[in-house]
Amino acid sequence: MEIKVNFLDNLRLEAKFDDFTVVADQPIRYKGDGSAPGPFDYFLASSALCAAYFVKLYCDTRDIPTDNIRLSQNNIVDPENRYNQVFKIQVELPADISEKDRQGILRSIDRCTVKKVVQAGPEFVIEEVASLDDDAQALLMLSGDPQASTFIAGKDLPLEQTIATMSAILANLGMKIEIASWRNIVPNVWSLHTRDAHSPLCFTNGKGATKEAALSSALGEFIERLNCNFFYNDQFWGEDIAHAAFVHYPNERWFKPGRNDALPAEILDQHCREIYNADGELRGSHLYDTNSGNIERGICSLPYVRQSDGEVVYFPSNLIENLYLSNGMSAGNTLAEAQVQCLSEIFERAVKREILEGELALPDVPHEVLAKYPGIVAGIQGLEEQGFPVLVKDASLGGEFPVMCVTLMNPRTGGVFASFGAHPSFEVALERSLTELLQGRSFEGLNDLPQPTFESHALTEPNNFVEHFIDSSGVVSWRFFSAKADFDFVEWDFSGQGENSNEEEAATLFGILEAMGKEVYMAVYQDLGATACRILVPGYSEIYLVDDLIWDNTNKALFFREDILNLHSLDDKNLHALVERLEESELDDYTDISTLIGIEFDDNTVWGQLTILELKLLIHLALQHYDECKELVETFLQFNDNTVERGLFYQALNVALEVQLDDELEFTDYQVNLRRMFGVQRMEAVMGSMDGSVRFFGLTPTSMKLEGLDRHQRLIDSYKKLHKARAAAAGLSS
Repeated sequence: MEIKVNFLDNLRLEAKFDDFTVVADQPIRYKGDGSAPGPFDYFLASSALCAAYFVKLYCDTRDIPTDNIRLSQNNIVDPENRYNQVFKIQVELPADISEKDRQGILRSIDRCTVKKVVQAGPEFVIEEVASLDDDAQALLMLSGDPQASTFIAGKDLPLEQTIATMSAILANLGMKIEIASWRNIVPNVWSLHTRDAHSPLCFTNGKGATKEAALSSALGEFIERLNCNFFYNDQFWGEDIAHAAFVHYPNERWFKPGRNDALPAEILDQHCREIYNADGELRGSHLYDTNSGNIERGICSLPYVRQSDGEVVYFPSNLIENLYLSNGMSAGNTLAEAQVQCLSEIFERAVKREILEGELALPDVPHEVLAKYPGIVAGIQGLEEQGFPVLVKDASLGGEFPVMCVTLMNPRTGGVFASFGAHPSFEVALERSLTELLQGRSFEGLNDLPQPTFESHALTEPNNFVEHFIDSSGVVSWRFFSAKADFDFVEWDFSGQGENSNEEEAATLFGILEAMGKEVYMAVYQDLGATACRILVPGYSEIYLVDDLIWDNTNKALFFREDILNLHSLDDKNLHALVERLEESELDDYTDISTLIGIEFDDNTVWGQLTILELKLLIHLALQHYDECKELVETFLQFNDNTVERGLFYQALNVALEVQLDDELEFTDYQVNLRRMFGVQRMEAVMGSMDGSVRFFGLTPTSMKLEGLDRHQRLIDSYKKLHKARAAAAGLSS
C-alpha cells in the first residue's frame, strides 16, 4: 500500500492512503501541539486493533456476542533496550463461553496480521528518488533464481519473462502497481491482490499453483482490463475526454440515430440485431455512450471482426459495457494464447450457467484419474483437513466442453461454493477450478457461503448468475449434489501439441462455437505494448440480460448526472424538475447515487453513502416541501444503513418536522432540550435546513468539473494514461 505523507504546521503530519487521511502529532512536552496521537502510538494501537478484529471475526462466525468481551494490550519496555518490547495482549471472556471457544479466541488473536509482520521482521529500504511517481515495479518482483525459466501449460513464454514484460509495460504507462496481499492457505494454491497505487479502484486478483503463476495471472488480468477499459466501465470520464478526438479508441466511429430514433444502419449486423433487438424496441438513444455522455456526437461504436468471414461489424460501446462485464477479455504473450484464455472463460461461464440454472448433476472425477495430479490432490487434502469436504466434478457435459468443477462444502454453516474452471487441458482446467475456489479467500471467508436450495426460481433469477460471475457467491441447487449424474464421466482432452499448441487449441475452441451455430466477433488491442483481445459471442457470452439495454441501461446516468453534480447551483425550478424525474424514473430508492451517475465518491463522505431516497429527501427539504420530506425521513430512519452521525441528523430533523407540521406545537418550547439531546451544532444544521439557510447538509459542492472528487479524479488520471498511449500509437494528440 502506498502511503503519502504531507508536512503540516509545526510537527503535525498527514498520511494519505486509499480514501483515508490520518493526522499525527507530538505531545506538547516534545514541542508538538498534542492534537493527535504520535506515529509510534498509532503503531502500538494497530496490533491491539488487529487482535480485536480477529476476535470479532471468530465470534461473528459462531454467533458469539462480543458485548461482554474486553481486550487490552500493554507494552512492557526493556530498561536496557527500549527497542526491545513485549506486547502483552489480554482478553477477558464471559463465563458462559465454552472452553473450546476460549481456546479458539486465543488462537484467533495469534493470527493477527500486525503481530505476524512484526514477528517476521519487516525489511526497510530507504532511498532518494527523483520523483515519487516514478515506477515502483520492483515491488512486484519475486526473489529467486534470476536465470530461472519456468514454463507452464497455456503460456508461450516462461513465467519470469512474462512477469518482466508485463511489469515493464505497466511502468511505461505510468502505472505504479502494488501488491496488496498474498494468500496461500493450502498447498499449491496461491492468490494475490494487485492495484494501482494512485487509483486503487483499478485492481485485479491473480491465482495459480505457484507464486509466479499467480503474479503472472494478476498482471495479465491488469493489462487485459486496461486494454478493454474495464476499470472505467459505467464511469464519467470527464469533459476533456468527452470532447477529445476519440473517447475509447482511435478507431472508434460515431453514428447518429436515424429518423424516429431508429438504430443507425452502420451498427451491428443482422445476426446481432435479431438477438439485441428481437422485439423491435431497441432505439438509438438506448445506446448513447455512458462514459462521455456526449450525445451530440451520436453512438460511439467499436470495430469487431466477424470470425466467420472477416467482416468488420461496429458494436456500440454502451452495448458491450451493459451486457458483458469482463467476460471474453484476455491478454497474452501471443494472440493465440490470449484467444485460448478468452474462449476458455466464455465456455466456463456459459456451461456454469447451463448447469446451475438447469439444476444438473455432474459426475465425480474417479480417484484414479485425480491421482494423476498430486499437486491438485495436495490442495484438496489441505481443505479437507480443515474440515471442508470437497467434490471434484467433470463439467464437460459429456465431453462437449473443456470445463471442470471443484465444489467446497462448509458443514459449520451449511454453505457451498461451486467453482468452475476451463482450459483445453483437463489438468489446467481442474487446477483453475481449485485456485479460483480460494482466490483471495481465508478460511474465515468460507463461512459466508450461501446454502443450497430446491427453489428453482432462486437459481434462474438473473442476478444469481451475476453473483456467480462476480465471485461465485450465488445459490446452488441441492439437485447438483445428487449421486445420480446427468452425464457420464469423460476424461476429455482438447489440448494441442508442440510449439503451436495454443494455435491448435484456439482453432478447436472456435470450432466448438461454430458447430453450435454461434457467430464470434473479436477485437485485438496492441497499442499499449501488449497483445490483448476481446471476444463477443452474441446470445451466448452475455452476463446481463439483453433486455437491460432498454430497461436498466447504465446511460440512465445521462438523465441525472449534470443536475446532481450541479445540485448546489440549481434554482427551485430545476430542483423541482430533478426530483420529478427521479420520481418518474421508478428507480429503486436505495440505489446509490455513485452507481446512478457513474461517479466514484469517497466512501467516507455523505456523497459516498447517498441514495436516491436521501437525495429526494434533501431536495424536498431545500424546497421546503415538509410533508413529502417527513414521509421520506421516516422511511430513511426505518431502513437506514447510513452512518450513525447521519442517522442522528435525521432523527433530529424528524422531530423538527413533527413540530413544524403540528399547528399546536411551538419549536421554542422544545429548543433547549433538543439542543441538549442532539447537540447545538447538529440542531443548527437541522434548523438551517428547515429555513433554507443550509442547503443539502453534508454534501460538499461540486460540478461537472468534478471539484473535490479526488477519488474519481484519480480514476480519470489513470484512464488518461491509456488515452495518451493510444493517441501516441495512432499518431494523434491526446
